[in-house]
Amino acid sequence: MEKNAIKKVNLDDIAATAGVSKATVSNALNDKKGVSEQTKEEILRIASDMGYKKTNSNNGSNGEKKAIRIILYKKHGYVYSDTPFFANLIEGIQKECRVEDYEMMVTHLTEGLDDFGSIIQDIKNDESSGYLILATEMIKEDLEQFKVLNKPLVLLDSYFKHEDFDFVLINNFEAAFKATNYLIQHGHSRIGYLHSSVYINNFYYRKQGFRSTLQEHGMEINEKYQFNLEPTLEGSYRDMSEFLKHNPALPTAFFADNDIIAFGAMKALQEKGIKIPEEVSIIGFDDMPYCEISTPKMTTVRVPKQYYGGLVVKRLIEKINNNDLQNQKIEINTELIARESVLKR
Repeated sequence: MEKNAIKKVNLDDIAATAGVSKATVSNALNDKKGVSEQTKEEILRIASDMGYKKTNSNNGSNGEKKAIRIILYKKHGYVYSDTPFFANLIEGIQKECRVEDYEMMVTHLTEGLDDFGSIIQDIKNDESSGYLILATEMIKEDLEQFKVLNKPLVLLDSYFKHEDFDFVLINNFEAAFKATNYLIQHGHSRIGYLHSSVYINNFYYRKQGFRSTLQEHGMEINEKYQFNLEPTLEGSYRDMSEFLKHNPALPTAFFADNDIIAFGAMKALQEKGIKIPEEVSIIGFDDMPYCEISTPKMTTVRVPKQYYGGLVVKRLIEKINNNDLQNQKIEINTELIARESVLKR
């Protein structure tokens, strides 16, 4: 090792010495709001003493542009239509990009467009350092067209077995276990499922978690209590209303693939005169803001959306900085939020 080798000082080093967060250091060095003058001066002094050399904004040490492109892939668009989940997720991505001093570029990519292939080629040749692909609506075969991208890449919000990519996603199986187990603990033995009529990989694993939980408790999986609903607010209400016209046998509780489906179904049930939760309990998934103001307030599964967004950026930057070729599957745990839509029997 050369005697004169100097360790490159980074934001983490300055933050540790100053006793502040990395975000505070970034704001101070870039003269952004949110840092007092006293703190800013102290951070600048520490940075200078440590020999920190700031590169040009949004450029790496080699002069290349520091940018992350997020590709919002849409196969049909159903799950994007009503939910703020993705807006919150992208906000988390944007915040972490600012902290890391990366520009965030967004591309909306819809399957079936005439210029779909040429857009992917343009993305391949852009100036970004790496890619985040929102894969919520993807099926496994859709991945093939993205294998031409030759920069670090992380797929978020889905997982496909036997594929050599980094995946960051919700622990859907475990989340469904929490929700179903909560219903069982509250005395429900006839439990139904409000399932999306449109295939989404996340929903598949939620249904597997639901079924596995019932089996672990020695309970029957009754197909007549499983309703397929369009995963939009209007569509789930319409489809549930149609089912209820035929006066089907109902369970005492439902677990829904997401809050949107739960809200639509709940509205249809209430219009039919079925009391929630006295006659039928419901648990959703996502913890949308509406859960706090619905009647009754919705019990649901909370996903830490902004943490989720920050994590995918951290993982991608780790791959960019370290030329990390080892792929990882990272699953984010959830929290069950108990409100008023589940009755203890």
